Amino acid sequence: MTLKLAGLVSALALTAALGACATAPGGSEMTLPAATAPVAPVAPAFAYADDIHSNARPAEARVKHVALDLSADFAAKTLSGTATLDVTGRVGATEVVLDTKTLDIRAVRDARGNPLRFELGAMDAIKGQALTVHLPAFTGAETQKIVVDYATRPDAAALQWLSPQQTAGGQKPYLFSQGQAILTRTWVPTQDSPGIRQTYSARITAPADLTVVMSAEHLTPQGEAAGAGKKAWRFDMDRPIPPYLMAVAIGDIAFAPFDERTGVWTEPSRLQAAHWELEPTAQMVDAAETLYGPYRWGRYDLLVLPPSFPFGGMENPRLTFATPTIIAGDRSLVSLVAHELAHSWSGNLVTNATWSDIWLNEGTTTYFENRIMEVLYGRERALQEQALGWADLMAEIAVTPPDDTRLHIDLTGRDPDDGLSGIPYDKGAAFLRTIERIVGREKFDAWLRGYFDRHAFQPMTDVGFLADIRANLVKGDAALEAQLQLDNWIYQPGMPSNAQAPVSHAFEAVDVAAKAFFADKGPASAIDWKSWNTQQRQRFLAWRPEGLKAGADWLTNAQLADLEKTLNLANEGNAELTFAWLQIALAHRYEPAVATADRFLTSQGRRKFVLPLFQTLWNEGDWGRPIATRIYAKARPLYHPVTSRSVDQLVGQS
Repeated sequence: MTLKLAGLVSALALTAALGACATAPGGSEMTLPAATAPVAPVAPAFAYADDIHSNARPAEARVKHVALDLSADFAAKTLSGTATLDVTGRVGATEVVLDTKTLDIRAVRDARGNPLRFELGAMDAIKGQALTVHLPAFTGAETQKIVVDYATRPDAAALQWLSPQQTAGGQKPYLFSQGQAILTRTWVPTQDSPGIRQTYSARITAPADLTVVMSAEHLTPQGEAAGAGKKAWRFDMDRPIPPYLMAVAIGDIAFAPFDERTGVWTEPSRLQAAHWELEPTAQMVDAAETLYGPYRWGRYDLLVLPPSFPFGGMENPRLTFATPTIIAGDRSLVSLVAHELAHSWSGNLVTNATWSDIWLNEGTTTYFENRIMEVLYGRERALQEQALGWADLMAEIAVTPPDDTRLHIDLTGRDPDDGLSGIPYDKGAAFLRTIERIVGREKFDAWLRGYFDRHAFQPMTDVGFLADIRANLVKGDAALEAQLQLDNWIYQPGMPSNAQAPVSHAFEAVDVAAKAFFADKGPASAIDWKSWNTQQRQRFLAWRPEGLKAGADWLTNAQLADLEKTLNLANEGNAELTFAWLQIALAHRYEPAVATADRFLTSQGRRKFVLPLFQTLWNEGDWGRPIATRIYAKARPLYHPVTSRSVDQLVGQS
């Protein structure tokens, strides 16, 4: 799961410029309000989307730049120091509202050091506390600076402080952040909304024997002396990004380049393996640029984190954070790199303005990822991954409340993390593949490349997306509009009638083998496992009998033992395959797999794997729940809060 970014133009303003009409979810036309005209020149000069997950009021005053000066205290598990914010506002505005959560605010001052009056609002379980800072009234387009003196708390949800024992080297501590969706406010006091893009700079002080990296340009690659046993590291991000892409990591890490603009960071003992595994990254950047235009962020590096990282990857600009579970030893899982790289266009360059439209990030990126994979590995490999995604989508739609199978979802009263599933990824990608199939790849690619150019460094909404595609691709063609079913894809549950399942001929023999073993009870020795690639093996392990009811047994212990031994699944090194095997084995209460599950769940914290496996155990009642409780008691201290929060809701804190 992987959870993305100055004169901007809002979706509503764009729609107004294109005719002020759009199609409502029910299919009828609705007139949208024009963007509110400012009283006098301000920055920004556009109407913001209403973000229910932020306390900010950017139409009155907004943060343009954040300058951090923080010191990392590994003993106290805190970052402390200052955040200096550049704020602009409408004429007459006298306050700016920031987002904070579990931050200790010590003081707020102006640029000259004079104290500014501020209040912290009531705590909201989802949004945290509004920090309202009172300012002299804005008189025009001037910028005011405010300096927030603060410290994070040890339980800040964006930060994970790892002991040396939780790292590969076992000698030094480690810290990393994870800001998506609304966790940046737990370590930076700012307007934490994806529609309020900000530049940032930072000076981070840390123990001298550690290295600091951030999602920004390294201004001091070797650090600089900062007192006894300390070094300071400076960074700058001069392109406006959404706050969830501010990211930091501190640890015993080393770097190896792939070429002049790409490379990988990770712990020294893992650097050689990570470098070999991820070497195709340089080719991926070239392929992506050929498809949809220049890469606009300077460098593209990866940081392979310790195993507690909760997502597959996080597309922090210039420095993708990645799970070590992609290091499979055969480059079979590098599509994750293609996905995070694609976010450099869809997500970081053109960003969902609110979390209700996360499909604009993830669906577009999943489509783009597959196009990169096709360039590098061929059409058949791309079709295999499409087909796997389609199967996951069908399974998820079958068990998801209908309202949450829409692309544009209602997150009222919910943490945006609770609304995140595979649907915005795979349904969003299927939507774009449908458009491509109907209009032709050449026309579609020209539109998508233009879309990235037209809205570079801007937020986007579902309404803005529809306005753009109608203006620049449909162009008033009523027959094409009817074929595309644009509104049905975004606003209606399930799958529209023009959706088509992708077909991979490489899966035909796999499906025959799966039926022969799983349904016809043939021997595992007949499975052509060694000749299959990882995607074919995933397809085999994902096979289920037609009409299978939840909790139904469809394999015997003898079959499970035959499968485990013949395919050596207890010792499988590919995390995707281990996960797929455990989903089968635990659902059948196969005791020999419990030890494998224990090792797997206590050696990595990727939520994509962790939460479903605990769910499977929990579903097995008197057999599975004691196992889940026992394993979680050991595993929970190793997990990032993003993962433990999800599992807590299921298993509870042990």
